[in-house]
Amino acid sequence: MNALDTAGLDCLAALAEAGSFDRAAQLLAITQSAVSQRLRSLETHVGHLLVVRARPLRLTEPGKVLLRYARQMQALRADAARELGATLSRDERLPIAVNADSLATWVLPALDPLVRAGRSQDGSQGGYGLELIVDDQDFTHDWLRQGEVLGCVSTVAQALRGCSCQALGLMRYIAVASPGFLKEAAPKGLTPANFAKLPFIVFNRKDDMQAQWVSRAFGVREPRLKERFVPSSEAGAHAATMGWGVAVLPELVARPHVTAGTLMPLMPEVTMDVALHWHQWKLGGSDAAGPLERNGLMDQIGRAVIAGARQALAPMAPDNPQHDSTDRRPGQPRP
Repeated sequence: MNALDTAGLDCLAALAEAGSFDRAAQLLAITQSAVSQRLRSLETHVGHLLVVRARPLRLTEPGKVLLRYARQMQALRADAARELGATLSRDERLPIAVNADSLATWVLPALDPLVRAGRSQDGSQGGYGLELIVDDQDFTHDWLRQGEVLGCVSTVAQALRGCSCQALGLMRYIAVASPGFLKEAAPKGLTPANFAKLPFIVFNRKDDMQAQWVSRAFGVREPRLKERFVPSSEAGAHAATMGWGVAVLPELVARPHVTAGTLMPLMPEVTMDVALHWHQWKLGGSDAAGPLERNGLMDQIGRAVIAGARQALAPMAPDNPQHDSTDRRPGQPRP
């Protein structure tokens, strides 16, 4: 296949990001007609339909293949611009996908030195446009596979072709509730007789951590729980302190509340350890140097994520980097 038109690839990436032709035109600062023309030219060149023109539009499988290529080209352009001291255009963004619990705990501190180092003396952001996309840790890998992001934090332990994968560590989860809630609703604590009657605070419908914890604690297969959905790690912890119900939280999130006495651990001997991994596309050809030695922007992000995670998370067993004590096969979709 002959060299692909970079304007067409940028157009495809904008369409994937925006979800419509008019919004893609706004992102690229061109007319909607120009977006259509560039897309048709790219489709003619590769001989495949790349976008299903629906509301919202979606990419075909060939479109997803080219989107991965487009994102990688944007990252390489960002590297070149950084080395030349040039200013990046707005479409030169480096999207990565992370799970909400990692974002609420260790991801921002891990990336902070790198992001702040990219600022110019006048305080403006230079170097790259970092974008954090949040999804469940079992589903962030789908964003990488579809070309929407260049790196992700995931439970999946197997690297995609063209990607590298590094073990990060174990995120430990514990069950907690407020003293007031326990006094009123469960004075004898959480038991096999009362867990189904008590509300559990759940992040969203992809989240089955609470059910996994109850299964482990009481040996109940596929327990049915009363759920109260709070789609934020920090807000879920706050809801638990207010007495909304039982929460299964990352120990990193729960620890300050336990120390302050606003939350109490439930059955502290029962914990859930989720193994996390960092995936990123290999950019710039040969991977001989390894992801920790190259110096592209994505490689710097990868090193920052790996270093931050290994400071905050529990280490994995060296002989079992795929350890996941939730008893869920890494990468298996949650029910």
